[in-house]
Amino acid sequence: MRALVVYESMFGNTHRIADAIADGMADGSDVSVFDVSDAPQRVPDDVDLLVVGGPTHAFSMSRLATRRGAARRGGAYTDVPEGLREWLHALPAPPSACAFAAFDTRVDMPLLPGAASQSAARVARKLGLEVVDTASFLVEGYEGPLVGGQLQRAREWGHGLTEQLAG
Repeated sequence: MRALVVYESMFGNTHRIADAIADGMADGSDVSVFDVSDAPQRVPDDVDLLVVGGPTHAFSMSRLATRRGAARRGGAYTDVPEGLREWLHALPAPPSACAFAAFDTRVDMPLLPGAASQSAARVARKLGLEVVDTASFLVEGYEGPLVGGQLQRAREWGHGLTEQLAG
């Protein structure tokens, strides 16, 4: 199985989660990980699973204005021009069957509505992708760090994705 992980990260937390997910998937698939600014503009034909992830900004995927705000707070400028939202909306429908999973990082606060992973899943369904799972990973405060245990959860989630698709 071949998997592609595409992430957007302003403070490094989502990048760390993406790498942990890929690590968890590595025993059951050939995994490539890309920052959204370097991601391919279409899903390669041999990809069986597309996994995308980004920070939750204003209860959804980031927008140009929220990325600019994060950059002003010390976040990386790499993903300011184009984030996960823009990349997904520009993505052509894959020509072959491809499963889809989405994750997000979000502030560890109870009862916050909305998540970037849910927004990404809605876009994926419109592209005709089969959404197999979504997950949220928690950060302490706006910039992080990750809440304890989240990297291990991410590895386990990634491993579970490959097991689910293999079975």
